[in-house]
Amino acid sequence: MATVTGGVGASAAKAAPRKQIRVVGAAIVRDGMVMCAQRGGGKQLSGKWEFPGGKIEPHETPREALHREIEEELLCEVEIGDEVCTDSYDYDFGTVTLTVFICHLLSGEPRRTEHQQFRWLKPADMPTLDWAPADHKAVSMISVMDVTRK
Repeated sequence: MATVTGGVGASAAKAAPRKQIRVVGAAIVRDGMVMCAQRGGGKQLSGKWEFPGGKIEPHETPREALHREIEEELLCEVEIGDEVCTDSYDYDFGTVTLTVFICHLLSGEPRRTEHQQFRWLKPADMPTLDWAPADHKAVSMISVMDVTRK
């Protein structure tokens, strides 16, 4: 009797590498509250909560990308402060690596161009929302922070 090694799926084990998606998010703070944004309909993860932001272009640093994304997406300007964390999550469409920064509103009022709604929450209340998985680590860390400006 012959022994078969590898089996039917042996060559399939060398699947194409997962798509890597580098993104940034802004934990925008105003008066001790953090802005939480709900993803718009018709998008992946529709209805989930996230920190506004977007993809990092090849020529950009994370801070440059976040500045651009906030101006494009929220039509306001923020001061980008400390990095909270960087975390990765494997979705079915690829691996998202998210870097979140604490940001402070400088000018303008954030306007919805891509999101269903915004909520300003105390950090401790943020975990009550249904967050996108890539945002969980940052939410957990920010939820115990004192975000009031010194």
